[in-house]
Amino acid sequence: MTDIHTQFIELSQLRIGMFVYLDVGWMDHPFPVSNFKISSQSQIDTIRSLGLDRIRYAPDKSTAEAESSKLASAHIALKEQESADAYDARQRRELLANQQASLQICERQFSNAAQTFKQVTEIAHAQPTLAKELAEKLIQGFLGQILGEDEAAIRLLSEKAGEKTSLHSINVTVISLLLGQALHLSKTDMLDLGIGALLHDIGKIELPDRLRWPDEHLNHAERQLYHDHVVHGVNLARKMGLTPNAMLLIAQHHEHADGTGYPGHLPGEKLSPIARIVALVNHYDNLCNPANPALAVTPHEALSQIFTQHKLRFHVPTLTAFIRMMGIYPPGSVVQLTDERYAMVVSVNSMRPIKPKVVIHNPSVPRDEAMVVNLEHEKILCIHRSLKPLQLPRAAYDYLSPRKRLCYFFERGLEVGHKTEGGAAT
Repeated sequence: MTDIHTQFIELSQLRIGMFVYLDVGWMDHPFPVSNFKISSQSQIDTIRSLGLDRIRYAPDKSTAEAESSKLASAHIALKEQESADAYDARQRRELLANQQASLQICERQFSNAAQTFKQVTEIAHAQPTLAKELAEKLIQGFLGQILGEDEAAIRLLSEKAGEKTSLHSINVTVISLLLGQALHLSKTDMLDLGIGALLHDIGKIELPDRLRWPDEHLNHAERQLYHDHVVHGVNLARKMGLTPNAMLLIAQHHEHADGTGYPGHLPGEKLSPIARIVALVNHYDNLCNPANPALAVTPHEALSQIFTQHKLRFHVPTLTAFIRMMGIYPPGSVVQLTDERYAMVVSVNSMRPIKPKVVIHNPSVPRDEAMVVNLEHEKILCIHRSLKPLQLPRAAYDYLSPRKRLCYFFERGLEVGHKTEGGAAT
């Protein structure tokens, strides 16, 4: 799969021949697909009516007609004039705006997904068929993103993007679908995986509020009541008419390959392939986002703990693919680079996870103007070690603002190349 370089433009600059991306939900635009080449003025008029401020387009996939427009000419002229080894102030502002816009798109899509998930849980009893339709449409939208032409990356969002009741389910869904793609699941299995992952904890709506997020203080009777959320979830899934494969996922998402899980204590060979995925991802997210934030571990620690302490609980090929996909330093990891500067990982390309994108502590640059640096394009600079947030010097901690809750979503495509602080293109 090739990288598609995209950039943001104003709607007034749209031209016939441009290959554009509509970063909104499938129900929020009238086109049959979300990325296409503009072929008529009527399509431009329709796009301008959607209420968007800016839109992404891919110069490399656009025709000569579009590239001969004033926008492309101005862009080429600007590139010719700029120094190859220094930032131009205007270029930096544009890149920063693109970077912020890309993050805002992810956070808006996460917010829309959270609203849909909340609606599904609210109507699951009274309108189970509609709840299923909403869940399917949401997952189909997700699949449209990760199975498209652009490579999908795992993006760390700000803490404001998620709230407790939806964050876990959407995190598990996003990571599970990317892992399913890495394991080359069929489209049918991917749909079942997405729906099952989204609704794996839906049985918790039958529990008292205080039992929905278990902690170490639950007594034996309370813990047994909590375990019952699996049975409640299967009953709701049956009422909604989910596929047998999706229902089996919900039934098995707390089972372990070594037979120590619940409710059936099933051995690994009896677990469905998609249940193995969600059981692993569910455990990872619970380590990073526990009910008691004081017990949270870093993403790097979570992977290490799963591999060193709980490896027997999980299907080995699934665990291997998961670690390969997330990289050694998943999004949210606080790290020290080989030049001794501190940074936070904000994005990992699931196809190339070795060198992620990071925000680097740089006192000379205001925090809200910090550029994301793609270590993949750095010849020398790389990550030296992982740190706990409290190991950071105070200035670096305040600058990087490590997340107390990790919130993930898909990030599509790559930004137009630019210079990093070290001088290499990203």
